[in-house]
Amino acid sequence: MRVAVLLLAAGLARAPAADPAYETLSRAYEALRARDYDHAIAGFLEALEAAPGRVSIRKDLGYTYLKIGENELARDQFQQALLLAPEDAQLGLEYAFLCYETKQQAEARRIFDRLRKSGNATAEAAFQNIDAPLAAGIERWRKAIDLGSDSFSDHFELATLAEQRDELALAAEHYEKAWRILPDRRSVLVALGRVWKQRNRLDDADAALLAASRGGEPRAAEMARELLPDRYPFVSEFRSALQLDPANVELRRELGYLLLRMGRALEAEREFRVLTETAPHDLLSATQLGFLLYARDETAGAQPLFDRVLAGNDPDLANRVRAVLRLQQRLEPHPDPLPAAVDARLMAERSIKAGFMKDALKYLLIAHEAAPDDSSLMLELGWTCNILGRDGEAARWFDLARHSADPRIASEAGRAWHNLRAGAAHFRTTAWFYPLFSSRWHDLFSYSQVKTDVRTGLPFRPYLSVRFIGDTRQTIGAVSPEYLSESAFIVGVGVATTPWHGLMGWAEAGSAMGYLTGHKVPDYRGGLSVGHNWGATLAGENSGPFVATTADAVFLSRFGNDSLLYSQTRAGCAVGPKRLRAQLQWNANFTIDSKRQRWANFIELGPGIRFRTSRMPQAMFFTFDVLSGAYLIAEAGQPPHFRDVRGGIWYAFTH
Repeated sequence: MRVAVLLLAAGLARAPAADPAYETLSRAYEALRARDYDHAIAGFLEALEAAPGRVSIRKDLGYTYLKIGENELARDQFQQALLLAPEDAQLGLEYAFLCYETKQQAEARRIFDRLRKSGNATAEAAFQNIDAPLAAGIERWRKAIDLGSDSFSDHFELATLAEQRDELALAAEHYEKAWRILPDRRSVLVALGRVWKQRNRLDDADAALLAASRGGEPRAAEMARELLPDRYPFVSEFRSALQLDPANVELRRELGYLLLRMGRALEAEREFRVLTETAPHDLLSATQLGFLLYARDETAGAQPLFDRVLAGNDPDLANRVRAVLRLQQRLEPHPDPLPAAVDARLMAERSIKAGFMKDALKYLLIAHEAAPDDSSLMLELGWTCNILGRDGEAARWFDLARHSADPRIASEAGRAWHNLRAGAAHFRTTAWFYPLFSSRWHDLFSYSQVKTDVRTGLPFRPYLSVRFIGDTRQTIGAVSPEYLSESAFIVGVGVATTPWHGLMGWAEAGSAMGYLTGHKVPDYRGGLSVGHNWGATLAGENSGPFVATTADAVFLSRFGNDSLLYSQTRAGCAVGPKRLRAQLQWNANFTIDSKRQRWANFIELGPGIRFRTSRMPQAMFFTFDVLSGAYLIAEAGQPPHFRDVRGGIWYAFTH
């Protein structure tokens, strides 16, 4: 090895200075000759940053790791080198032997199997040394089961050997049988999910891993989360996991809370009811179900659940029940803090992943006491308080975190703080602007509104509003100009309800001042608005399919006390990375009115696109639509159809 190092060093001495890793490698080999392995490893790692595709650096780093006994790190370097040079048989042997030494027998067997087929005698011998005992072990356990043995260890050992020998169907069958015998062994459920994933049964694999990630063994839960998709599970995935593992209390409880957050209270109630019947020790679910029943004035159903909680061993839950029932609180001694902040933070992370947000808040506060300057902890405290509905506390933590020296933390906390502050502030100003060009009218229109409302603590907010509706051609007096442009500033005072499941009502009174004619006329308007979005959003983290729909019923006094109903629906797919995201969509719009005016009764269909970049403000995007329309009311001498190409820019903000 020493001669090899000297030869490599000599080769480096003759290397051209243009090599970006030359100087770093020189220092690394000097440290290697001096047996200063720590500095040699640091040098090799730095050289890899400059030349990540160089196989020789990874091999030498791997051999250096072996010298200090870091076999797993060495194995990982040989694996990366083998990906770069798959034809290197010696490298493949080194990697396979390290896999075998680090308990990755299945991977070692695969590599030896590939190499032996090219006539490599060493690989052939190594393969037989691994494969023959596996085959014998599988046959032995199979015979034991055939003779009537049906214990957990029988099925688990057979499944383990079958997975190592790549007999995945056999492994999946017996992992599942072993888990059915001892369902508390979540690590077996992880193994089952892993094998199903290799067999491309992805939905089944995700169900098993999701069940393993909630409740049970902490280590198994961590392993399951590493194999799950990097997003929060869907309701359908929770239900699939519960079909596999119906007795999983934590999984069902988390589904219940998810349904509550989605506004599906009746479905959530069914899940909590199952928990109170099958898991009487689950006081948290009993409390939540009691609150749901109590809110519907079903006191007779809620009281037995409250009694169960009051008699239980969770003083915090008991005091929450007493607060609802207006009973005197009972003070309990504060539990002893954890000995170290790192333990508290670890427990907080596990509590968050398991859905125990109240416990997570306790642990995060303990961790913050030990590390009061950690801005990442402040950010986590903000999000946890926000999930728990404690927006006042959340805003305070976000305010602290937004002054962090870490730009990522400061940016995320700043956005969250501004959003919470806007919702909790006594006065809130919102504005939106939408300039739009229409080929049908050969005109550029502009629609905008600035509105300041007041938080009252009641389910409605009074507001002052200024609207602008106009166009560049100043088409006042044209055919039905009111359809597109009122050519006016509209100042008004109104009131709007707090949105409820996407539904909002509003009413407004004011004056419209025509900027072309100078006329000032009273303006009264109001209506109902409802909107829902499903799937990926334009500014969201992930792309994918989406559906968005809005419907508005509006009364307008200025146009003969007319009432209009119009709906806009878009369906399609969001594509592209977040830095340049587009929504390819199909539009379906319709408008009708109570006075049966031709201009206000039509349908429109056609493709369109919306797009934005990550450098643009959050609520800004470009639109482009190509629409074909048809009037719903015929009129002599007027065409029944029209086409329109529209392009515009939407921008909105709240302060």
